[in-house]
Amino acid sequence: MHTIFTDTMVHIDREQWNALAVPYGNPFVSHEFLSGLERSGCVGGNTGWSANHVLAYADAGCRQLIGAVPMYAKVHSYGEYVFDWAWADAYRRANLEYYPKLVVAVPFTPVTGPRVLAAEHAVRDELIERTLIYAEQLGVSSLHWLFTNSADYQALERRRLLPRVGTQFHWNNQDYQSFEHYLGEFTSSKRKKIKRERRRVREAGIKFEMLAGDALQPRHFDVMYRFYRSTVALHGAIPYLTRGFFDILAHDLSQHIVLILARHGKDYVAGALNVRGDHALYGRYWGASADFSGLHFETCYYRAIEYCINHRIGRFEAGAQGEHKLSRGLLPNLTRSMHWLREPRFASAVADFLAHERDGVTHYREVLEAHSPFRN
Repeated sequence: MHTIFTDTMVHIDREQWNALAVPYGNPFVSHEFLSGLERSGCVGGNTGWSANHVLAYADAGCRQLIGAVPMYAKVHSYGEYVFDWAWADAYRRANLEYYPKLVVAVPFTPVTGPRVLAAEHAVRDELIERTLIYAEQLGVSSLHWLFTNSADYQALERRRLLPRVGTQFHWNNQDYQSFEHYLGEFTSSKRKKIKRERRRVREAGIKFEMLAGDALQPRHFDVMYRFYRSTVALHGAIPYLTRGFFDILAHDLSQHIVLILARHGKDYVAGALNVRGDHALYGRYWGASADFSGLHFETCYYRAIEYCINHRIGRFEAGAQGEHKLSRGLLPNLTRSMHWLREPRFASAVADFLAHERDGVTHYREVLEAHSPFRN
């Protein structure tokens, strides 16, 4: 096996990369998505994200790609959704440099998925080992594997990296036949609340368009990008995604996009962009230009859940944070990441912190589950 590191996706053979990625059924690790972030200027340049992808070839001729790791050098901690600002501050107060660091992740995407793309376990294990050696040789402060799936998590655990857990809210399809069937599992009070929210949206005269695949047009992405920027501005956040990236979604990934647009009269007033994988629908971006009662819940959750029921999709992941999702039937699920820190003193301190944090996350989930909206 021959390993190289590259600072761009552009020269990686798309078909060979996707031959490794497609079996996972996760569009965020596709060549189109990751190269699209580069080509549209979301990563690279002055963004603080520099591609440093790890590639494993069958031999030194680099003809057949047999494994890959999407990795980035970072000079900040924005756009990761696994927060280590306190670690960086502790390094600063100790007169140590926390940045640059390395992250194995999909930029701006808090979605669990494969972080080592390889068909064979031996290749995956060797890639992990070489990536850790590379971090040592490069002299970075740390290496972070974010939102790992269970297979990668277990492989990393064998190398005694520091485990970290978090919580997201996911909806799971229990073979529901309709949205009414789904609501039938709720307690009476929660069921009535959701029906009231949906009724108010209808009474306001809101109409919805569910757009996917060939039905998607450039004008739809113009609208959705405008909504995305309005949400960013509302929360004082950083607009990670460029307009060009939305063009790439429209051109290269339309078969994975489910766009929910809300119209009031002739005007679009809200939208939610979802990404469809083989086993799940992922809620990613939302925005609105008007304030109607229940519009956010209808656009972001109820319509997406209804889509999953109608298309027999097993899971809906609604993104990071949001305890309000619980009463809509999205239950707390664990997310996992793994961390390596070069400085032994800080590694020990962080390990202690993470142990306490895991206890806190466990208690938090127990409290949330005690307030489940379901009857059983």
